[in-house]
Amino acid sequence: FSKSHEELTIPPTSCHPKTNVMFLKTHKTASSTVLNIMFRFAERYNLTVALPADQLYHLGYPRTFVAQFVEGFETIGQNYNIMCNHLRFNPLEVKKVMAANTFYFSILRNPIHLLESSYIYYKSIVPAFKNTKNVNEFLASPTKYYHPADYRANIYARNNMWFDFGYNNNAEDDTKYIQGVLEEIEQNFHLILIADYFDESMILLKHTLCWDLDDVIYFKLNARSQETIQTLTPESAEQIKAWCSLDWKLYLHFNQSFWRRIEETMGLEVLEKEVDLLRTRQKELMETCLSEQEAVRKDHIRNKALLPFQSGAANILGYNLKQDLDNRTLRTCQKMVIPELQYMSYLYAVQHPHKKKKMGLPLLWTSVQEK
Repeated sequence: FSKSHEELTIPPTSCHPKTNVMFLKTHKTASSTVLNIMFRFAERYNLTVALPADQLYHLGYPRTFVAQFVEGFETIGQNYNIMCNHLRFNPLEVKKVMAANTFYFSILRNPIHLLESSYIYYKSIVPAFKNTKNVNEFLASPTKYYHPADYRANIYARNNMWFDFGYNNNAEDDTKYIQGVLEEIEQNFHLILIADYFDESMILLKHTLCWDLDDVIYFKLNARSQETIQTLTPESAEQIKAWCSLDWKLYLHFNQSFWRRIEETMGLEVLEKEVDLLRTRQKELMETCLSEQEAVRKDHIRNKALLPFQSGAANILGYNLKQDLDNRTLRTCQKMVIPELQYMSYLYAVQHPHKKKKMGLPLLWTSVQEK
């Protein structure tokens, strides 16, 4: 892909791309799209990714992370460059795996949208959601359906981001406690992005890590079809702020620091210009790669190797690639659209060729496109 048009607008930077990066992948926050960005970056620079051991698909979640959850930790030690699969954050154990100069970042999403998304995605497996007609019924009286004794099974139903960061998602909403946690997160993480401003987040990430525009170009992954989205009543939206008050305060705090960070690093004008560039480049790539120029429903995905994992009533969308792409373009395009489980399994097979493969799927890049 030519870079010429982009070099005219962005002055060359003198910084070096950061290649030791830990991304705390939170749930239902556009984090699968970030994961794809991280995996592509790892391949571009030939970096080692801390992947889940054996037949695991995540780094021990929902158990608190320990270094043993990473494949090859005993032999590789503190020599991983990238860590980005689901885990429940535990800084001391993560530090055993990641180098001292690692850059830590994560992403948050407005809990109002987040809870509705979790409800649809996890309805069949979360006890608190199971026996309710819809998300509004659950929110009318959450304590009727949510039993703290089932907290392990119910983590997606309350303060899920708080839990992912390693904290007690049923903790009392106490000002001093919350303040302490927010300060701790600020010490552990260099940057917190906001999913509700995803393109702006990618530009801020690019600047902070000194990456190229093409490193943060993405096609939205793991999104669901419109008709599975439930409309929240105004009462429900308010109720979420109270029911998930830990997440709500987490979000408000880091949404503020996100915009402050943008002001300090580049200002809104530069941000807007770069967001435009990102979207233009994304559109070009979609025109190059995709036969429909957009995501399609699960039953319209031609190549089954590109079918995303389906959960609950969500109907997770995927993509169809154009048929006649040359090899180099095909590989670039495939990597943009490959769902996370398939991509992870592929990287696992490359990094750990002697281990049993994770998925019985054909390794995409070795096979030509669907016959």
